[in-house]
Amino acid sequence: MKLLFAAAFALGLAGCAAKGVEQYKAEQPTLDLKTYLNGTLDAWGMFQGRSGEVQKRFHVVIDAKWTGDTGVLDEHFKWSDGTTSRRIWTLTKQPDGRFIGKADDVVGEAIGEVAGNALRWRYVLALPVDGKTYHVDFDDWMFQMDDKVMLNRSYMSKWGFNLGEITLTFVKR
Repeated sequence: MKLLFAAAFALGLAGCAAKGVEQYKAEQPTLDLKTYLNGTLDAWGMFQGRSGEVQKRFHVVIDAKWTGDTGVLDEHFKWSDGTTSRRIWTLTKQPDGRFIGKADDVVGEAIGEVAGNALRWRYVLALPVDGKTYHVDFDDWMFQMDDKVMLNRSYMSKWGFNLGEITLTFVKR
């Protein structure tokens, strides 16, 4: 019985191991962040709680500009409840091809890895909820579909527990 439990536990842990972005290295079109995230983009998205219900919808307009290996993404959000917000990302391409991202509500740095048509961002966001701020882990996956469209799925968690997901569609103008 102990052996059966140990085997089931090991299989469960193996199933939880996330595959890296490298699994998409052969996928096309090849994502070039400096090209795709340049100019004006629109994105439409929704936040779903851990049981799947849509809790908030939003539209965001992103003005993106690059100077050398540094890009600035100025994001303007309009939420379904009538509120607005803004986030300004500074992205820096590293010599090894990874990207480092910073924003006022990101705790530390976001780490981005690109392979093929995919980008994986991992970061901690200081998320305000009902007058309190929580540090929430984001595992953010973006997939370029063509020269105009990118799909994004973000997984939110705290202490390893799922809090919900964000789904976005980006359209380059």
